[in-house]
Amino acid sequence: MPEADIQKAVIYCRVSGAKQVREGDGLASQETRCREYARYKGYEVVSTFKDDVSGKPVTRPAMGDMLTYLRQHRADACVVIIDDISRLARGLQAHLELRESLIKAGGKLESPSIEFGEDSDSVFVENLLASVAQHQREKNGEQTKNRMRARFMNGYWVFSAPLGYRYEKTGNHGKLLVRAEPLATIVTEALEGYASGRFQTQAEVKRFLETQEGFPRNRRGDVPQQRVADILRKSLYAGYISHERWKLNLIKAKHEALISYDTFQKIQTRRQAVAQVPTRKNINEDFPLRGFITCGHCENPLTACWSSGQYRRYPYYLCDTKGCKVYRKSIKREHIEGDFEALLMKLRPSQMLFSMAFDMMKTMWDARLEGSKAQVSTMRKALTGIENKTEQFLDRIVETDSDTVIKAYEKRIRDLESEKTLLAEKIGKCGTPAASFDETYRTAFSFLETPHKLWASERLEDRRAVLKLVFADKLSYTKNIGYRTVKTTLPFKALEGFSAGESVMVPRRRLELPRP
Repeated sequence: MPEADIQKAVIYCRVSGAKQVREGDGLASQETRCREYARYKGYEVVSTFKDDVSGKPVTRPAMGDMLTYLRQHRADACVVIIDDISRLARGLQAHLELRESLIKAGGKLESPSIEFGEDSDSVFVENLLASVAQHQREKNGEQTKNRMRARFMNGYWVFSAPLGYRYEKTGNHGKLLVRAEPLATIVTEALEGYASGRFQTQAEVKRFLETQEGFPRNRRGDVPQQRVADILRKSLYAGYISHERWKLNLIKAKHEALISYDTFQKIQTRRQAVAQVPTRKNINEDFPLRGFITCGHCENPLTACWSSGQYRRYPYYLCDTKGCKVYRKSIKREHIEGDFEALLMKLRPSQMLFSMAFDMMKTMWDARLEGSKAQVSTMRKALTGIENKTEQFLDRIVETDSDTVIKAYEKRIRDLESEKTLLAEKIGKCGTPAASFDETYRTAFSFLETPHKLWASERLEDRRAVLKLVFADKLSYTKNIGYRTVKTTLPFKALEGFSAGESVMVPRRRLELPRP
């Protein structure tokens, strides 16, 4: 047969996803069978098109390329070979649309599995098989969803691993979320920092995450605000999973939690409340005191800027309030920040005050331990009360037909479940401190003794933490005079009577000295 008379053919193959391409041989198997069919029919295969997408949509990359090829070679009247009718589409409507597109592009559909014809019986069988393919797709989807929901109910996360976790095959669990370092530690620090007030706003959490090397960023090199919000609202990090559409709420998860549920609740409370110390968007490492220092004349916050000189740029703080007697009069950064560092150096309690504070703290520690054990009985009673209320609301849902009332009851049940989870966690931890007295004492008193060391950190969030932990209000500064009387927070106020001499940390052996 002359070469010009040989029928040209193209092959179309499809699998449902990229995973089947990586882990299976579906595309290659389909192509082999189609080529075998082409040899049997005496066709010349001129091109092969492969998709790795669902059969539900009509628009697909390789399908679009094939239709373009058919239009450009309409004179060849190419045959389009598919392994099975389900490879063309997994829905009747999609099948009919693609069949029409192939005909308009000059193609003729053929398959080793079915004979396509134009008579009523052939069309009926074709449509029936397309409908069966659609039913199989929908049934597979339902089964997959049901299996995912059942596994979710058993405490397993079934979606993409969130930041800080990765999937790992573990014992009898199958694929289980496990900590992915260093992201797990970074996310934990961000969550606990926001809960404790170290980060006052989501903007501060965002800046902290952007300082962490290796934390995922967008194309601009930023951490999106939405990503920060998603991290802060996920109960998954507290060891509980929820799915609103499946009506599953606070299921105890099998994976390791990064934070406690109590910490998670504090985060949600802070997210819903108005931030007490709004963070300016233009705070940066160049001027860590901007927004916290006020003008000594008008008491409005000082701003800051870089001023260009003849050979280099110079950093200044200044008052930008019109009408103020020092309006736009600059203060050198080294003066205002140098005086601040000197102020921090003065906040050094004497040895005697440290010893007194230690005794007070140890007494309070012991009293809290005894009191926490006595609270267990009270919390157990409260837990029983919550369970009774939940059963009452469930009974009311059964008795009512009002959608509005049902939604209100369901919301109340979710709130009660949250309270129950929090109480259960507190009961489990009651009387068991997160750290020993020795560890807690040394961490707290190390900061009280030398807050200027944390201020010397290169991280902006550490410096801002010093401002929040040491000072109860903004500081007022007057050029050539310095800072006015400062208001310190309770721990520093309790250690009044600062000494000008050297202060030495109470040694570790102090914990074991016998008391008179």
